[in-house]
Amino acid sequence: MKRIAIVEDEFLMREELSSMLRKAYYHVDEITEFEDVTAKLLELSPDLILLDINLPGLSGYQICQEVKQKSSIPVLVLTSLDKLRDELHALDLGADEYLTKPCRKERLLARVSNVLKRYEGRSNLLEGAGFLLDRQTYTLYINNTSVILPKNQGKILEVFLAHRDEVVSKEELCLAIWGTTEFIDENALQVNLTRLKKTMANLMMSQQIVPVRGIGYRLISEIG
Repeated sequence: MKRIAIVEDEFLMREELSSMLRKAYYHVDEITEFEDVTAKLLELSPDLILLDINLPGLSGYQICQEVKQKSSIPVLVLTSLDKLRDELHALDLGADEYLTKPCRKERLLARVSNVLKRYEGRSNLLEGAGFLLDRQTYTLYINNTSVILPKNQGKILEVFLAHRDEVVSKEELCLAIWGTTEFIDENALQVNLTRLKKTMANLMMSQQIVPVRGIGYRLISEIG
C-alpha cells in the first residue's frame, strides 16, 4: 500500500483529502503540527507528499525545496494559489505536479496515480544535490548525462548519500568497500577516496569529500 503524507493546515480540507485517499486504498499520514515539517517528512519517507503552499511557519515552497535537496520523494502541490508564476516557482523548486483548489476528486486521484507510477522505477535511486545515483548499477546521472562508476567509487558515494550531511567513519567506508571492519587499510582507503574525488572533479560536481580529523569524512556541497 502506497503511503501519502498530507501537509495541509486547514482541518476540513485535510480531513476531506485523507478520506478520499484512504477510500482509494492509500495509507495516509497527516502532518498536523508545522514545526520541523521537512524533518518529519524525511522520517516518514512516504511515497508521495501532498503539499499546500500557505502554511504556518515555513511555506510550502521552502518545504518543497528542502525535501528535494535531501530526498527523491515526489511532491504534488495542491494550493489555492492559481497564478502561473506560483506554479512555475513550485515546479522550479522540484515539485512534480501542481494543482489548484478546489479540484475534482477524479483529477486529483489521477495525478496522484500518475506521479506514483513515474517514480516506481526510482526506488533504487539515491538523490544528491543535482545528481542521482543508481545503487544497483552505480550509474551516476548528472548534467543530462550518465556515468557508470567503478564499483568501489559507487559504494563510497552510496554511503555518503545514505548519511547525508553526517560524518562517515573510516570503519563504515571500509565495511562498504570490503565488507569487513576487521582491518583498516589506510592507504587503500585513500586510493579509493582519491579516485572518487577525481571523478567528481571531472564531472564538475559541486560536492567535495572533506576529512573530519580523527573521525572520518563528510560529503559537503562546498567548503565553508
